[in-house]
Amino acid sequence: MPKQTVAEQFVAILVRAGVQRLYGVVGDSLNPVVDAIRRNPAIEWIQVRHEETAAFAAGAEAQLTGTLAACAGSCGPGNLHLINGLFDAHRSMAPVLALASHIPSSEIGTSFFQETHPDRLFSECSHYSELISSRKQMPRVMQTAIQHAIGQSGVAVVSLPGDIAAEPAPERAIEHALVTARPSVRPGDAEIDTLARMIDEAGKVTLFCGSGTAGAHAEVMEFAERVKSPIGHALRGKEWIQYDNPYDVGMSGLLGYGAAYEATHECDLLVLLGTDFPYNAFLPDDVTIVQIDVRPEHLGRRCKLDLAVWGDVRETLRCLTPKVRPKPSRTFLDRMLKKHADALEGVVKAYTRKVEKRTPIHPEYVAAVLDEEAADDAVFTVDTGMCNVWAARYLSPNGRRRVIGSFSHGSMANALPQAIGAQFLDRRRQVVSLSGDGGFSMLMGDFLTLVQYDLPVKVVLFNNSSLGMVELEMMVSGLPSYGTTNRNPDFAAIARAAGAHGVRVEKPKQLRGALREAFGHSGPALVDVVTDPHALSIPPKISAEMVSGFALSAGKMVLEGGVGRMVQMARSNLRNIPRV
Repeated sequence: MPKQTVAEQFVAILVRAGVQRLYGVVGDSLNPVVDAIRRNPAIEWIQVRHEETAAFAAGAEAQLTGTLAACAGSCGPGNLHLINGLFDAHRSMAPVLALASHIPSSEIGTSFFQETHPDRLFSECSHYSELISSRKQMPRVMQTAIQHAIGQSGVAVVSLPGDIAAEPAPERAIEHALVTARPSVRPGDAEIDTLARMIDEAGKVTLFCGSGTAGAHAEVMEFAERVKSPIGHALRGKEWIQYDNPYDVGMSGLLGYGAAYEATHECDLLVLLGTDFPYNAFLPDDVTIVQIDVRPEHLGRRCKLDLAVWGDVRETLRCLTPKVRPKPSRTFLDRMLKKHADALEGVVKAYTRKVEKRTPIHPEYVAAVLDEEAADDAVFTVDTGMCNVWAARYLSPNGRRRVIGSFSHGSMANALPQAIGAQFLDRRRQVVSLSGDGGFSMLMGDFLTLVQYDLPVKVVLFNNSSLGMVELEMMVSGLPSYGTTNRNPDFAAIARAAGAHGVRVEKPKQLRGALREAFGHSGPALVDVVTDPHALSIPPKISAEMVSGFALSAGKMVLEGGVGRMVQMARSNLRNIPRV
């Protein structure tokens, strides 16, 4: 019986860690691993057209499951292509293991063909990046990499020369126990008692929530009711906290809407829950601030804190809520709810003025109809740029839908690759890519991956023939737009030529039918919607300091745009205010 190779051992460890797919592009130094996957029925090789897509797809899979996902690139240029998607996964706190295949071990350091140093190159976008220089290293290095990726919620990179991958594995190799889940973390009693005292002493409390509130919806609602607190959120907190929320006052930051900005600035105590919100210009500097986060390196790096609490949101609130005295007055909460509803009503009036008859089609209208037609458990992947604006304002969370984007790294071209990873998880679940024409065309080759695997991803293309967010950045800087116009083909015709369903929409009355037809199609589909290039966005509250960082951010308040179904929730919350 032939001995197990290092590559086979590598693949077996991935399988034990729960990895079901390895995304990548084949290449000489990677061939031993790909062949080992071919012979292992417990794992599948997913052939993409660009390694950047592989990393984005793995990152999306990891974000949706919270478990380890994996990608791979061959030596030199192959694994270099992974780096942008790995940066995104790392900054999204997605547990991803990347295999950076390497040149022959005897040639390292000689400027050999395609030589790079991946163990150094990936150090900035990973918690762990190591080179395997001996077959005896591999099991321990893999175990360490997996524990870094899962334990610290980010990327780990293993560099493996192709010749070592093809060698026989050492006999009597030890099977290490693998960490496959993270524990719950609660603060100490002293911190809980201090926080309870601060909340009891504060007259007006506001909660501002990020992605760290995932799984803590019930606890946040119970706490908000006890202290009569309005709840604002960052973009990455939207899907976890906005639904079924009678305390919702919207979103702050460069995509914000509603009364979140006012609620965070007019309170006595601001409690940041599981958020690493980067835009400190939108945070107050004259109120008491407490931050609760499971990642201690996040505490205090965006603003001055009066109390830093290390713990995950759910466990912390479970300990805290019983110790806090109920607040009798709803005055502050009700005032913020009224401001929120008024703010949303103002932009809805502009949005509803015959927009369904205007051409070019308003992108706000496209997003609103998409929100209505998409499945209640759909996964949306969202391109960076103006698609972030439409997703933030029009996609309605409900506790079952998911929204994935490059919200921390801000890369173009993320939506289609992330949709690939999301769809491989569950072919029966609806996956919708909200793509801009700039982002889609950047990695358009991987639309062929959808066709090759018959993945039923639905691409809704917001085609304004421009880099709309860049035009906005130029505008707020006082510069004329330049280099932002795209000369686009008929993307629907390209989709049909590739073997997918494709339809082009140029009139508003065609939109709903086109979406229903695409969603009803059993395979991949693309809806190419020609949208108004002049539909831009600006912040409702903007200062010189905010504008100075605008080029690094996304847009905010939609000109002549609405907020979709969010206004309905705001109206409902107002109706629920007790009458005295």
